[in-house]
Amino acid sequence: MKNVLEYLENSARAFPHKAALEEESRTCTFGELQEASMRIGSAMAGKIRIGTPVAVFMEKGIACLQAFFGIVYAGGFYVLLNPELPPARLRQIQDILQAPYILTDEEHRAAAQEIFPSAAVLLAEELGEGPIREDALAGVRGRMVDTDPLYGMFTSGSTGVPKGVVVSHGSVIDFINTFTELFQIREDDVIGNQAPFDFDVSVKDIYSALKTGATLSIIPKPLFSRPKDLLDWLCDRKITTMIWAVSALCLISTFHGLDYRRPQAVRKILFSGEVMPLKHLRVWMEHLPEAQFVNLYGPTEITCNCTYHVLERGRGYQEGIPIGRPFPNKDVFLLGPGSERVSQPGAEGEICVRGKALALGYYRAPEQTAAAFVQNPLNPWYPERIYRTGDMGKYTEDGELVFCGRKDFQIKHMGHRIELEEIERAVSNLPGVQRCCCVFDGQKQKLYGFYTGGLDKKELHRQLRAQLPVYMVPGALYHLTEFPLTKNGKIDRKSLLERRSQK
Repeated sequence: MKNVLEYLENSARAFPHKAALEEESRTCTFGELQEASMRIGSAMAGKIRIGTPVAVFMEKGIACLQAFFGIVYAGGFYVLLNPELPPARLRQIQDILQAPYILTDEEHRAAAQEIFPSAAVLLAEELGEGPIREDALAGVRGRMVDTDPLYGMFTSGSTGVPKGVVVSHGSVIDFINTFTELFQIREDDVIGNQAPFDFDVSVKDIYSALKTGATLSIIPKPLFSRPKDLLDWLCDRKITTMIWAVSALCLISTFHGLDYRRPQAVRKILFSGEVMPLKHLRVWMEHLPEAQFVNLYGPTEITCNCTYHVLERGRGYQEGIPIGRPFPNKDVFLLGPGSERVSQPGAEGEICVRGKALALGYYRAPEQTAAAFVQNPLNPWYPERIYRTGDMGKYTEDGELVFCGRKDFQIKHMGHRIELEEIERAVSNLPGVQRCCCVFDGQKQKLYGFYTGGLDKKELHRQLRAQLPVYMVPGALYHLTEFPLTKNGKIDRKSLLERRSQK
C-alpha cells in the first residue's frame, strides 16, 4: 500500500452503503464519500502537480473531508486553514504555504477572497458537480509514491512564524496500520471525533475509520461548551471509541457530566496532548469500569504518537502516568547533553524517535528542518534521520518511560504545542510595548504574560486575539515597571511564576 486513498477504496468496496461519516443532520456512506472525492479530484487533476499544497478553508465536517480526499486524488496535499483563526494568522500561514488554490464553500467564499487575494478560490460544491475522470485520476495515482506528502499542519514556531509540518502517505499508513491493530478498532466501531481537523489527533480519527470501515461521528464544536448535550451525543450515537485531548475529557468530568448520563457503549478512551490529572482519570474509570484507557504521547513531527501506556486498574499512579512503550516500528530513546544514550533509571535525557513514520520536515523551512530532524548520533555508519522532540524523559526501575517536561520554552496548552517565544515576539512587536515575557504554570495549566510599556492591558488583549489563536493568548496579562533579573542579567522566569502563584 502506498496511498491512503486505498483505505477509502477498500472500505467503499466492502461497505458501500455503510455510514462512513455522520454529522448533526447528515450522513455520508463510504460509496458516497469516494464518489464525491473523486469528482473533486477529477476537477483539480491537471491544475496542480504532485506534491502541491492546496489550502482548505472550511469548517470541519463531511464536506471538508471530501475536499481533503479530492485534493489527494488530484495528487496534492491538503492544509486546513481553520476559519476560526484570526485573519492575520491565516495570512501568516498562507505566506509560508503559498498555496495556489484555496478550496472553500459558499459560506466562506467571500472571506476566503478577502483574506487570500493572491490565491485562486475554488468552490467545493462546484467541483463536486463535475464528472469523474478515471483515466486522469489513474494517471496521477500511477506517478505517486508513498513518500509524497498527504497533509500539512502548522504549529507554533520560536522564530515568530508558524511551522508547517508535512507528513507523507507512507508515514500515516505505517502508523494507522499498527494503531488500529493494537487497539482493535473494527468496522463496528463508532469513533467520536473531538479534535479539529488542523490538530493531528484528528488524523487518528479520520484514517482509523477509513481503514477499518468504522463510522466517524463528527461532534459539533458547540457541544464542547454544553456537557449535557455532549453526553447525549455520545450516548445517542452509541460512540464506542474516543480519541480525545485531555482537556476535552476534563470538561465532562469537571462538570460531573458522567453523573448525568453514562456513555455505556464506549469501549476505548485514548487521550493525549497534556498530562491527564489523576482525579479526572479516576472519575472516568469509575464510571466506565469495562472501558480501556490509554495514555498516548508524541509530537506532530513523528505522525501522531510514538509511545503508549494502557492504564492498569487498581494501580495508583502516584508518581504520574507513564508515556509507556514505543509503538511498533518506532524506536524511542533518550539522548544526554553530549548526544550519548541515556538508559539508567532516573536519569533524564531528550526523547528522540526514529522510524518510517517521521514527518518529511517543515514546509519551506530547511534550517528548522535540519535542526530538528538530524543524523542519528548513535549511528556513524550510514544516513539515518531521527527527530529530537525537545521533550525530556526518564526510565523508571521497571523500564517505563516517563515525561519530564521541556528542555526549551515550548509548552503544551489546551492540547497544542506552543513556543512561548512566538507569543513574546507578538506582544513585543505591538506599539506601546517595550518587552514581554510569558510563563506557564504546568500544575494549574495557566498561561501568563508579563510586559513593560504604556499599552493598556485590555487593548493589548484585544490586539493579541486579532493576531494569535485563542490557545496562544495568555489567560492573564500583568503590567510591570521592570522585570526581575537573574544574576546573569536574564529575565527571572521562576520569580515571575512565583509572583503569580502568590496572588
